[in-house]
Formats: sequence, C-alpha cells, structure tokens
Amino acid sequence: MHFGLQFFPDAGPDEKSAQAYWNESLDLIGLCDSLGYSHVRTVEHYFNRYGGYSPNPIVFLSAASQRTKTAKMLTGAILPIFNHPLKIAGEIAMLDSISNGRMEAGFARAFLPHEFLRFGRSLDESRARFDEGVEQVRLLLEREHATHHGTFHSFDDVTSLPRPVQKPRPPIWVASTSSPESFKLAGQNGYYLMSIPRDADQMRELIGLYRKSWREAGHPGDGWVMMTFQMYVDRDEAKAIETYREPVNRHLRYLAEASAEWGKGFTSKDYPNHPKMLEALRKSNFDDQRRDNLVWVGTPADVRERIEKFDEAVGGFDVSSLQINTWTLPKDLAERSLRLFAEEVAPHFFARRRTPPPQSARA
Repeated sequence: MHFGLQFFPDAGPDEKSAQAYWNESLDLIGLCDSLGYSHVRTVEHYFNRYGGYSPNPIVFLSAASQRTKTAKMLTGAILPIFNHPLKIAGEIAMLDSISNGRMEAGFARAFLPHEFLRFGRSLDESRARFDEGVEQVRLLLEREHATHHGTFHSFDDVTSLPRPVQKPRPPIWVASTSSPESFKLAGQNGYYLMSIPRDADQMRELIGLYRKSWREAGHPGDGWVMMTFQMYVDRDEAKAIETYREPVNRHLRYLAEASAEWGKGFTSKDYPNHPKMLEALRKSNFDDQRRDNLVWVGTPADVRERIEKFDEAVGGFDVSSLQINTWTLPKDLAERSLRLFAEEVAPHFFARRRTPPPQSARA
C-alpha cells in the first residue's frame, strides 16, 4: 500500500490565516522524500471555511513540487463544472512540466450547492458537464490540433500548450463517493478511482463494481483505488484521541455548514444519494467515525490494525491519502505524527505495494 498526504484547509481567517496554513503545509511536504510519502494532494473549493482556502489546487501543487523530488502532485480534485477545459488542460500540462512529469489529474463533480449558486451553474448539469469536461481535457492533453463540439464548450484545431511531459498524458483520477454509475464509468474509462471511507459493505460493493467494469473494458491490471483518511498517531492512545477529536469534529461541522442547502429542500437528479449521505455525516462525530474505522487515530499498533481491518473489509485498495494537518493543529504535532506513522505503521504494508496499471490514449 502507498501512503501520501492530503491537504484540506478547514479554517477561516479568524482561526488560521491562509498564509500560515499553506506555509506550514509546504514545510510538512519537505518531509515526503525522507519519510517515503508517495503523493501530495489538495482540493478545489470556494468561499467557505470548508476548503475555501484552496480555489486552485494547481497553485499549491506547483509550490509543493519544489519541496519534494519524488512525490506525485495530485489534484484532489479539479472541478470541471467551474472551469473551462482549455484552461484546465494548459494548467495540468504546466504543472507536469514544473514537476518533471509528476502531475496526476484528479477530477470531481462538486457537490456543494452554495458553489453552484455563486458560479451560476445548475446542479442538474453536474454529470453532463463533468463527463464532457474530462473528455475534452483528455483530448487536449493527448492530441495536437484537437477539435471537439460539446454541449457546454467547443473548440476547433487547438493545440494546447505546454504539451505534457508524460505520455500519452498525466494519469487521470475520478472522485466518487456513493454513485454506482460513477464507479462503473471510472472503471470503463480506465481512470484511477479516489473515494472516501463509508460503510465497509457498501464500499466493498462499489469498489468491486469499479474493478469489474475496469476488467470488462479490457484495461490492463485491476484498476487503482485511493481512499482518504484523517490520521493522527501518538504513542499514548488517550493523547492521540484528545488531540484529534476536535479537529475531526470541526471538519464534520464545517462540512455540514458548507452543505446546509441540501437540508433546505435542495434536490437534483444528478445527486440522488447526497442528501441522505450528508445528513448522516451531519449527525456523525469523531467517536462514531473512529468506532466505524473511518478515521485512523491512535497508537501505531492500533492504526496498523485499523488499516488491516478496513483493507480487508472493502476487498483491498491501493493508496491511502492521509489528511494530517486539519483545522488548526500545530505543525509540530502534525510532523511528529507523520514521522511516527512513517517509522512504525507504513513499513508493515510495503510488501503489498503494487505498480499502478498504465492508462492508454483514446483510439
């Protein structure tokens, strides 16, 4: 199993400045090479303290790429519905150049109604804009003199510059949380999958659907799956829980705050499961999440056991993206946890590391 770092700012200016958060994050990224973390990842969100410090993941990852020579730079994830494909393709290839071929492009549909409202986008166009946007970006990265006439964006004879370092293009990841259709389409298209932990039986079914669709489409290997976990380790279990309970609870409260419109009559054909899923998260807390093995907080031995159990319960996954400096956690505590995890947890899973299957160009 591979372990990387997720940076999800969940604070407002009255809690921690963006300057402080991002500079502390860059210092932590400087540990990647010596400690063996495989990727650096951040989100795209707007306006709200739930991720709002990160309106453009490419900006942060460009800086991050200069603090590590080995870690991949992963967008987790770009939102096509709020961006023009010509702009996305150029930025992806620019980061691929700056990082010397370490860029990996993660895409998501977005799910916060307040962002759709402010950008003037319809929730009911979410899937159509996503599918078209990812396809157009892929085309622009793979081909010169690209032409595509879509419902939302069209272009003729465009060669996007710069051209990507990686051939046929940087790997594409697709984020999905609960929609069987999204898991199936990710497999059919040969994209890597990023998700968040939920009920283990449900995740096992969805990941199984993704892998089955991947194989049936004739792609090599068995797909590639990433799961995101909040993580904090300490040699003293009580201290670990005491330190990370409030950051997890704040993260959940800020998610509830950012997605509040779903509880006020908002519905969408493109999000049949989100109101129910987000309502469950609103009612959740640190103790519930830890009981259900959805956060990895405890001693090294305890966290090793939690990883083993979750991996077995969902039928196996390949990459863990660790959220390690959530809310206002002091940098020294995040660094201590990162070092302890790298020394006493991660090595137990290195023997299971596989190589990600290649992604091919469109015929």
